[in-house]
Amino acid sequence: MNWDDETDRIVAPAADGEDTAVEAALRPKDLGEFVGQEKVRQQLDLVLKAARQRGATADHVLLSGAPGLGKTTLSMIIAAEMGAPIRITSGPAIQHAGDLAAILSSLQEGEVLFLDEIHRMSRPAEEMLYMAMEDFRVDVIVGKGPGATAIPLELPPFTLVGATTRAGLLPPPLRDRFGFTGHMEFYAPGELERVIRRSAGLLDVEIDPAGAAEIAGRSRGTPRIANRLLRRVRDYAQVRADGVITREVAATALQVYEVDGRGLDRLDRAVLEALLKLFGGGPVGLSTLAVAVGEERETVEEVAEPFLVREGLLARTPRGRVATPAAWAHLGLVPPQHGGTGSAGQQGLFGV
Repeated sequence: MNWDDETDRIVAPAADGEDTAVEAALRPKDLGEFVGQEKVRQQLDLVLKAARQRGATADHVLLSGAPGLGKTTLSMIIAAEMGAPIRITSGPAIQHAGDLAAILSSLQEGEVLFLDEIHRMSRPAEEMLYMAMEDFRVDVIVGKGPGATAIPLELPPFTLVGATTRAGLLPPPLRDRFGFTGHMEFYAPGELERVIRRSAGLLDVEIDPAGAAEIAGRSRGTPRIANRLLRRVRDYAQVRADGVITREVAATALQVYEVDGRGLDRLDRAVLEALLKLFGGGPVGLSTLAVAVGEERETVEEVAEPFLVREGLLARTPRGRVATPAAWAHLGLVPPQHGGTGSAGQQGLFGV
C-alpha cells in the first residue's frame, strides 16, 4: 500500500470523512467537559470569563499543536462560552485579500471566526488581517492602476481563533496580534482513557477500564486516533465477541488492524525493520531507507519518522537515521555487538 495519502492509515492524526461526521457528536460542548490540556483550559477559562464580565469580545486566540488534539473543538467551545455564533474557514481557502474581506465584512458583532491552518493563508490576505485584528477595519481597494482608491470599511468587534500545526511559519506581526496563545500537548494515557470512556458512553458501547487502557496505550497521544480505534474495536466486538470491549477484545481487534502495543502500524514497523535488519541499526541515509521499504522519501520523513522519533525509537543524525536501543527491544531483536552499520555502507550511493 502507498501511504502518500496519510488518511489511509488508521493511526493518521488527520481527519477523514468518517471522523468529521462522528466528531461532531463526540465533541464536548464546554470547557468543563473538555478532557486534557489542563493548562490551556484553565488559562482560556480565565480569558473568556474576564471578557464576559467586561461585556466585551474575547481576545484573539492562537492554538498550535499537532492534528487531532482538539483545536477545532476548543474554537467551538470558545464560541459557546461567549454565546456567539462561529464561522469556520481555513488558510488554504483564502488565497486573495478579497476572499478575506468578504468573510470579515459579513461577520456579526461578537462572532467567532475560526481560521484553521492559518499559516497557509496568502500574504496579501495576511496583511489585511493585521489591520482587521487590531483596528477592526479593512481597506477595500476599488479600481485598478493609478485610479485605484482605498475605501475604509469598519468591522464589528469579533474574535479570531487561529489554529496551526506549524506555529514557526507564522510571521511575528501576525503572532503578536493574538491576545492569547495556547500550545496543545500530546495526551497522557490516563487522559486518553477518560476520552475513550466518555466517547464509549456517547456511542452506547460497553467498555471496561482495562479495555479503555489498552486502546489508550495504542492511540499515539491523540484523541482523534483514540476515537477512531474505539470505533474499529467496537466493530470487532460487535461481530466477533459479545459486544463488550475488554482488554483481550481490544488487543485482538487492534492486531487485526496491525496496530501494535505502542501504536506503531505497518509502515512504522517496516521502517524500523529495514533499519535494524538490513542496515544493522544505521546510520543510513533517508533515501536508502525509503527505497528499502518501497516508499517515497517524503512519505518516510513526514509520515513515519515524527512518531518514531517522538517515541525514542529512531534518531536523526548528520550521518543518517539511527535506531535506538528501544527500537531493538520493541522488535525483540539483539543489536550487533560490534555496533557497526550492517549494510549501511551502501548509503553513500543515495546520500543522508
